[in-house]
Amino acid sequence: MLHAAHDAAPAVGPLPATKTKAPDDLVAPVVKKPHIYYGSLEEKERERLAKGESGILGKEGLKAGIEAGNINITSGEVFEIEEHISERQAEVLAEFERRKRARQINVSTDDSEVKACLRALGEPITLFGEGPAERRERLRNILSVVGTDALKKTKKDDEKSKKSKEEYQQTWYHEGPNSLKVARLWIANYSLPRAMKRLEEARLHKEIPETTRTSQMQELHKSLRSLNNFCSQIGDDRPISYCHFSPNSKMLATACWSGLCKLWSVPDCNLLHTLRGHNTNVGAIVFHPKSTVSLDQKDVNLASCAADGSVKLWSLDSDEPVADIEGHTVRVARVMWHPSGRFLGTTWGLDAFGRVWDLRTGRCIMFLEGHLKEIYGINFSPNGYHIATGSGDNTCKVWDLRQRRCVYTIPAHQNLVTGVKFEPIHGNFLLTGAYDNTAKIWTHPGWSPLKTLAGHEGKVMGLDISSDGQLIATCSYDRTFKLWMAE
Repeated sequence: MLHAAHDAAPAVGPLPATKTKAPDDLVAPVVKKPHIYYGSLEEKERERLAKGESGILGKEGLKAGIEAGNINITSGEVFEIEEHISERQAEVLAEFERRKRARQINVSTDDSEVKACLRALGEPITLFGEGPAERRERLRNILSVVGTDALKKTKKDDEKSKKSKEEYQQTWYHEGPNSLKVARLWIANYSLPRAMKRLEEARLHKEIPETTRTSQMQELHKSLRSLNNFCSQIGDDRPISYCHFSPNSKMLATACWSGLCKLWSVPDCNLLHTLRGHNTNVGAIVFHPKSTVSLDQKDVNLASCAADGSVKLWSLDSDEPVADIEGHTVRVARVMWHPSGRFLGTTWGLDAFGRVWDLRTGRCIMFLEGHLKEIYGINFSPNGYHIATGSGDNTCKVWDLRQRRCVYTIPAHQNLVTGVKFEPIHGNFLLTGAYDNTAKIWTHPGWSPLKTLAGHEGKVMGLDISSDGQLIATCSYDRTFKLWMAE
């Protein structure tokens, strides 16, 4: 029989935690921490010496270390570190000094002045992707290297060179040939009466009532808007570069790249003469101011120029040149008679500047500066004080000799302007031609567009207005010339 105590169930309660022995490979090794001493070891060393730990063994150990070469004892030599600073350290110090100097240099905030300073120092005025702030910083860095005195020196040199140029450009006189004196006196005697006549006509025109002048201008504009092409003629096998009406408006001369010059009847456009003499592109051909009016056919009635530098004179009764004018060795672009017919002018340069010369004194009285590209055409207004210029920048500028400035810029065409021409009687309108295959008529004054003469299939290379103002001629790269007349 079992005891009841054994039959009773054991009491329920928390079981004691049992520790399981971890395997050997998971036990972390005990790290022996080194002793870290803070501050001076002087006290510890004194205690050790007081206890006699160094004793004989310490002396013997020191001696053994010296003999083994593990302990080196100096003999009083001194190693100067400052004398052996590396080159890299010297460069770093120099860079710090340069930056310090750069911070103390004052540089202008005007970008144009910064560029001028860089140009004076012989540095590029701008780098790819560089803005005004970076440009100022680059100038500051350059000045920190070369010094601000370098800029002052360059400015002084520039001032000296300017002074020398001004001294060189001072007006000076010398005795000229007698032929020059005769020519200038003749031009003065010719031009002064004409100037008086022009002023008298201007006074009479001013006395006309404003309403009458306005109505006359409106009638003119109405007739110009009705301009149409009534004659088109193939002039040659090559492009036609120039055209010019005779003074009596009954003939038209054309110049061609084939080297031929041709005379045509107006208005039926029949070929009258073929002038043979040039061997290359002819730049221009112009009638003498008195041709077909008072000159004989055997006299010199025309002048032409070409790309080989040749200038030839022609009569109306021969197909061969009367004379050659020598002196040019390069291309002659244009040729033009003086209104008196006594003088002939030629030009060969192409630049963006124009000059107005007083033939009586030989001086440049006005410098035409404003076009961005080369000037291809220039013409005087009959009023005597307006000049029109056509340029490769697609614009036509009108200049006033009285104000000595450009008074208006006409955004005339979509391509370079090859020619400009004022109406020859009163200058009431302006004609322009361009490489956009059109010619345009503009009011004067006002410079508003009146009519676009469209019809050429190629660039318009030349244009002219007849002396009576009734006909307009244009010639083109498409080898044709056209006559335009109001209905």
